[in-house]
Amino acid sequence: MERSRSTENLLPITSIQSGSGVEIAPDVYCYTVQVANVFFIGNPTTSNEWVLIDAGMPHAANKILEAAEKRFGPEHQLKAIILTHGHFDHVGSLIDILEQYKVPVYAHPLEFSYLKGITDYPKPDTTVEGGLLAKMSGIFPVKAIDISAHLHELPSDGSVPTMPGWQSIHTPGHSAGHVSLFREQDRLLIAGDAFVTVKQDSLYKVLRQKKEIHGPPVYFTTDWRAAWESVCKLADLKPSIAATGHGKPMTGAALAKGLVDLAENFQKTAVPAHGKYVHTK
Repeated sequence: MERSRSTENLLPITSIQSGSGVEIAPDVYCYTVQVANVFFIGNPTTSNEWVLIDAGMPHAANKILEAAEKRFGPEHQLKAIILTHGHFDHVGSLIDILEQYKVPVYAHPLEFSYLKGITDYPKPDTTVEGGLLAKMSGIFPVKAIDISAHLHELPSDGSVPTMPGWQSIHTPGHSAGHVSLFREQDRLLIAGDAFVTVKQDSLYKVLRQKKEIHGPPVYFTTDWRAAWESVCKLADLKPSIAATGHGKPMTGAALAKGLVDLAENFQKTAVPAHGKYVHTK
């Protein structure tokens, strides 16, 4: 496996939530690594088997696995890894985890060129309208990683291997192969970065984790029309619980209103006024 040299630089950004976790459902646990969330799928009261959604920031493998051991026990069994997409803050510890656990990794095929070491991601837009993190985004790694030996396509029928009852939904915009995960039984949505619950370009709000619904992180989003369509698709699901790649999980009226407002006013509230990936408002 080839790791990106860029991800060797640990970013000096850590929110107040880092190193902590919250149980969203008996079998869904959200764990924060610096400024990004990963998810453990599995009920520790019935099994020590679990699935990891995304792999967080660089150099966090030990923290993620220690949190898994605390939740599932020392004999925990990681069965698979599902990726919402391949940006550095979602695959940062992936190679280190795979060196310890030789498990399959599932992603949308449109992310494969970034996960097979073929194509680097588009560079973040430091000119985009936004806060300090947007201006700092030029230091964020975009180099492809190569996990070809472990990589598998998510099934085209929307089923999610090792996660019965869940469906994958193609939600492009933030990246071409971005997916979200939805469970009809309790209307639980893991949205990745299709939308987020913290203003991700604002350093202050990221550090304090102020909870509010926003569009995808502006500096990495390259197709704003597709991003809007993806938000509308997720709003139509009417999720009861939403957990995103950045920010705290949201439920109830705040989620319902915030997601509908985002979909209806996306062009005004989510699309930046300017930026190299912004073609029309």
